[in-house]
Amino acid sequence: MNCSNCGHFNDGGKFCVKCGHKLQEEEAAIQTAATSEYQSQPQPAYAPQEPNQRVRQAKKVSKSFFRYFAEGIKNPTATAQAAGESQFVNALITVILYALSIPVMLYVGWKLLLIQFVRSMFKLPIISEELAPSDMEDFNTGVDLIKATDINSIIHFNFTDFVFKQGIFIFIGLAVIIGATYVAAKFGKVDVSFKEFFSRFGTFLIIPTALLLIGLVLAFLHVEYFSYFMNFGLLSIFLVVPFTIASFKQSGTNGLDRIYSTLIVYVVITIVLTFIANGLGEEVKAIITRMGNSTELNDLF
Repeated sequence: MNCSNCGHFNDGGKFCVKCGHKLQEEEAAIQTAATSEYQSQPQPAYAPQEPNQRVRQAKKVSKSFFRYFAEGIKNPTATAQAAGESQFVNALITVILYALSIPVMLYVGWKLLLIQFVRSMFKLPIISEELAPSDMEDFNTGVDLIKATDINSIIHFNFTDFVFKQGIFIFIGLAVIIGATYVAAKFGKVDVSFKEFFSRFGTFLIIPTALLLIGLVLAFLHVEYFSYFMNFGLLSIFLVVPFTIASFKQSGTNGLDRIYSTLIVYVVITIVLTFIANGLGEEVKAIITRMGNSTELNDLF
């Protein structure tokens, strides 16, 4: 180390070989200065990690939607009329829930629907008059066996293929219906942007969506009455259209009459529902085909 007194370099020892200055005091002074300098530097304060921005945004959107959905059930007309472009995201979530709840309900409760269908066939006069009491007992035994069996695993009824494919199909159908309703309103001289119109349509769709969600819960609980809620939810779309059109004021008197505009949209709805029914019918045919070709199911019966 270099001597602080004369600057001579020393390989070691306690004293400088040139001037005799004590080197240990120099070393202690250097260490003290270094320690003092380190302590005088400001230490960074601990900053707690902030939550993920996407998580916070998701919580904010979910809280806003639940308030919006609850208010739409409590006061549907007032909530719809007050819905502007700011409710576009909430209305979009409602439309997505409506579209997805139908295939999920069918996936969960298709066995009950099949049983209801066969039971209704057995009740037809032409068939019921020819049935013996023992035949009905055998049928009821078969019904109990079907309920207790996980047939989905036997026929490989894929959740993703059915639910998402049909959900997208239904969502596209709803988009066509909303678009047709918006065009009809425009022909009726209603001055409104598409986002505001979509928000109001989605708000009127809250009650039909709520009916479908109730039916979905009943389907998970294996309650056969879920099909009534599904039918009410599907048919309620015929009420959403006139409610939405009538909720806007016409900007002129020479536009298309609301009765005719509603009837035109009803034709579009009928066509869309026909396409949806055909799509679901193809899925049913595929299920029946897999049931007929399943050796495990044949062994079960």
